[in-house]
Amino acid sequence: MGEYKENTIRVPRFNEANGFYTTPQRSKLMGRIKSKDTKPEKKLRKFLWGIGLRYRKNVKGLPGTPDIVLSKYKLVIFIDGEFWHGYNWEEKKKKIKSNREFWIPKIERNMQRDKEYSMFYEENGWMVMRFWENTLKKEFNICIKSILKYVDDYEKYGRLQKNGISKLKNKWKRKH
Repeated sequence: MGEYKENTIRVPRFNEANGFYTTPQRSKLMGRIKSKDTKPEKKLRKFLWGIGLRYRKNVKGLPGTPDIVLSKYKLVIFIDGEFWHGYNWEEKKKKIKSNREFWIPKIERNMQRDKEYSMFYEENGWMVMRFWENTLKKEFNICIKSILKYVDDYEKYGRLQKNGISKLKNKWKRKH
């Protein structure tokens, strides 16, 4: 597959010197948004643990800090928030009213970074699954079925490559 070729999107710093302003109320709301241990993540983890699938959560040092890593199956799972990762982006970006010069590049850079991380994992023989938080809430069983199908296929056919978490971390460090 090769190196990710798209030019990196530059995101301006969010501060008054750059012309970006926010109210204390908005700042408080944004501060309460979780980046890990969201309800959908907890529900998925609880289910996986309950059926005997062991995992690591929020693994620092791996690209994108995956929400769930099943290293036995070379599977990383990301649960993406709709706003932060650009769900239905072409339609949603038109609705951003304030600080557009910050938010549009910010979300587009997040989307670009998601592609870079996915490519890295796939090039190293890992499976990447990404679920939107909303999809996980509304179609939990469909998401579970896709995970279980992959795990079942992995157990049946396996992989010849041995590329564990520590090797993956080292490869990432060498690249960056």
